[in-house]
Amino acid sequence: MNASQPSAFEKLISSHEKWLHAYVERVVNDRHAAEDIVQETFLRAWLHADRLRMSGSVHGWLRVVARNLLIDRIRMPVTHHEFAGTDGLELTQDDHADIVHYRMEVTRLLRNVSEEHRAVLLHRYLYGRSVQETARALGVPEGTVKSRQHYALESLRRTSGEFTL
Repeated sequence: MNASQPSAFEKLISSHEKWLHAYVERVVNDRHAAEDIVQETFLRAWLHADRLRMSGSVHGWLRVVARNLLIDRIRMPVTHHEFAGTDGLELTQDDHADIVHYRMEVTRLLRNVSEEHRAVLLHRYLYGRSVQETARALGVPEGTVKSRQHYALESLRRTSGEFTL
């Protein structure tokens, strides 16, 4: 075979690529997605050349394969779609400075309360434990947990007027 002559597969692509791409892009309304589907359609034509030859219409066979790929893509969850560009994508990152500042402030304020008060606050607010659970964990009566929580919060309020738990 002469290297300058196109193969049968290259002829197939050149004679069907434009209409197939137009058809797919009209359905998905996304040039990059259409290119992926057209490429996959021709890959399947290559892999299943025997079925393609036996089909009555190459045009019809390619259209059915592309339609099935389109259906698969539509059924696919959005999280699996690939995006070649950044069009329409939000590329900004959340600013975590406020969270970092808040955590630093909480750490600073907790250093100003006694170890017993801090333990109660950690169990109650960080671990989300009830008064009863905190009392069991610390080995103190429930009334002591309530009292320590009250005095710890009062101390924190005095230290920082805007800080509330």
